[in-house]
Amino acid sequence: MSFSVLKAFSIALISIILLIISPALLAKPNLTINVKGVTEQLENNVRAHLGTQPTTAVERRAFLFNVNENVQAALQSMGYYHGLINTEISEESGKPWRLTIDITPGDPVILQWVDIQFDGEMLNDDSFERWLSTISLTPGQTLNHGEYDKVKNQLLTLSLARGYFDGQFTKSEIRVNRDTNTAQINLHFHSGKRYQFGQVTFEGHDLNDNILTALVPFDDGAPYATQPLNALNRNLLDSGYFSSIKVLPEVENIENNLVPINVSLTPRPSHSLEVGLGVDIGNSTDSSVEPRVRLTWRTPQLNRYGHFQETTTEWSPDRPKLLTTYTIPLTHPLDDQLKIKLGLIRDKYGLTQVYKPDELKYSSTGQLESTSYQFGVSRQTRSNNNWLWGYTVEMVREFYDQSSQEFDPRFILLGAGITKTTRGDNTLDPKSGFRQTYSVQYANPSLGSEIELTRFQAQWKWIDTFFDNHRFVARLDLGANVVADEDLAQVPPSLRYFAGGDQTIRGYSYNELGPYIEYTDSDDQLIREVVGGRYLAIGSLEYQYYLTPTWRVATFVDAGNAFDNNQFEPVVSAGGGVHWISPIGPIKFDVGVGLKETETVARSWRIHLTMGTEL
Repeated sequence: MSFSVLKAFSIALISIILLIISPALLAKPNLTINVKGVTEQLENNVRAHLGTQPTTAVERRAFLFNVNENVQAALQSMGYYHGLINTEISEESGKPWRLTIDITPGDPVILQWVDIQFDGEMLNDDSFERWLSTISLTPGQTLNHGEYDKVKNQLLTLSLARGYFDGQFTKSEIRVNRDTNTAQINLHFHSGKRYQFGQVTFEGHDLNDNILTALVPFDDGAPYATQPLNALNRNLLDSGYFSSIKVLPEVENIENNLVPINVSLTPRPSHSLEVGLGVDIGNSTDSSVEPRVRLTWRTPQLNRYGHFQETTTEWSPDRPKLLTTYTIPLTHPLDDQLKIKLGLIRDKYGLTQVYKPDELKYSSTGQLESTSYQFGVSRQTRSNNNWLWGYTVEMVREFYDQSSQEFDPRFILLGAGITKTTRGDNTLDPKSGFRQTYSVQYANPSLGSEIELTRFQAQWKWIDTFFDNHRFVARLDLGANVVADEDLAQVPPSLRYFAGGDQTIRGYSYNELGPYIEYTDSDDQLIREVVGGRYLAIGSLEYQYYLTPTWRVATFVDAGNAFDNNQFEPVVSAGGGVHWISPIGPIKFDVGVGLKETETVARSWRIHLTMGTEL
C-alpha cells in the first residue's frame, strides 16, 4: 500500500470515529433539576442518588420514572425516613424540561444505641481499643448510613492490617423503628487468630544477605502488621541501593500461622549524575553575578558488601571544590556507617579594601583566598530514638595570605556531634519538621595541630504549616571558637566564622560579613581586611504562602553576624521571593536587601536563586 493511499485510509477512519463519538461528546442534558426544601448536604446527596442527567428522550423517561425512589433512598441514607416528596415537571418546546423536587424531610431518625462487640484474639490487641475511641458513631446522633458503612470498612481494614485474616462480622445491622424515629446499630466482630510473620526472602540483588536482613525491622514469628512492612519498605528505600521495591505478604502461602514475605528488588543504575544550579546577583561586591554549578556523581553499590561513594564537584568563579565520600556499612547499613572523606577546596572569604586618600574612602580589591586539603574518617551511628551520633578525625592543611603574610597551618581535629531530624512527611517540601545539630571539635599541638583550638556549633531549623497555606520557617545558627588571641591568625579561614549569602544573611554576598583588621602593607597603603570571627550568631524568620500546591510566595528577615570579642556589628536584611515546588525539590527566587551599612559593606541587595529541600 502506497503512502498516499495509507494516508487517505487513515483520514477516512478518523472521520468515521469522530462521526460516531461526536454526538455523545456534544450531547447536552435535556432536563434541568431544582431541589428545594433541604440543606446543602442533603441536596448534594439527592443529586448523587439521581445520577447522571439524561441527554435523550428515552433516558429522560427512565430518569423521571425513578425520581421518587432515588430521592427516598437519598433521604433514608442520611436518616430521614418520613420525607415527603413533591415533583413538578415543566415542559417548554425546544428547551430542556425543568424538574422541581420539593422535599419536606421531616424529623431525622436518632441513634438510640450503638453496640460494638469484639471477640477472638483481637481482645488482646490495644489497637482496636484506640480505634474505638476515634469512631464517630455515638447515641444521640442522626442516623447516617454512610457513617455506618465507613465504620464497618475501617474495622475490616484494621483487622486485616493487624493480621486477623479470618475476621468477620457475626452481626452487622441497623434496626430502625419508624414509629419512635429511633435506630439501633449492632456490630459484632470475631477476629479469629492473629497470624505471624514468616521468613523474609529477597529477590533481584547481589548484596550479602546480612546487609538486607539487618534492614528487616521485625523477627520471624512476630505478630503480623502492615506498619513493620512499611518500615521495611522505607529502610530499603533509604538504603539507596534500589530503584524499585515491592514488599508482598504471600497470604496464599500461609503455613503454621506464618505469613511469608517476598521482597522483589530492582537495583539502581551503577552510576548517576545530578546537576544543581544557583546564582547570586547583586551590588554588594565587585562580582555582581556569582553563578554556581554543582555536579554530583553517585555509585550506589560498589560491591556485595554494600559500599558506595559520592563525589561532588562545585564550580563558581575562583571557588572550585571537590569532595569525595566513601561509605562502608558496619553493623547496620543505615544506622552504623564508616565514612572516609577526601576534599580539595578553594574558597574566598571576607573582603579586602584599600584606602584611597584622594577619594577619602575604601575601595574593594579582592577577598581573602585559601586552598585547603582535607582528609577525614568518621563513624555515624543512629540510636533507637533517631539521634544520629558522629565521631570524626579530620586532617586539614590550608594555604592562605593574610596581612601580607603567608600561612599554611596543619590541623588534626577530633570531633563529636549529634543531630536529629523530625519530618512531618517524606516529601521534598515538608509541611512541618524540626532539625537540631550540636557538634564540638578539638585540636592540640601535642596531637599534631598548629595551635590549640576548640570549636562549638549548634544549629536549629523549624518548619510548620497552619491552615494548609501558611508555612513558617525559622532557623538559628550559633558558633564559637575558643582560641588564644595570639593564635587567631593561625586559625584557617575555613574554620573561622563568616556571614552573608543564601544560607546565612540574604542580601549580602557569600561570606563577605565579619570582623575586620587594619594594617599598612609594604607600599604604605592602609588595608582593611574582613578576616572572620571567633563567634557566629544568625537567626532567620520566613513566612511562605501557597498560591497553589506547587507555587508560593515568601517574605523573610535575616539577622546576626560573625563577630569577635570586641567587634560585634549586627546586620539585618529583609526581602521576599517566589518558590516553585518542582519534582526535584523547591526552586527559590529570593531578593534580599541589606537594611544597614557596615564599616566594610554599604547597603546592598542581592538576588538568590537556589534549589534544594529545607530539611
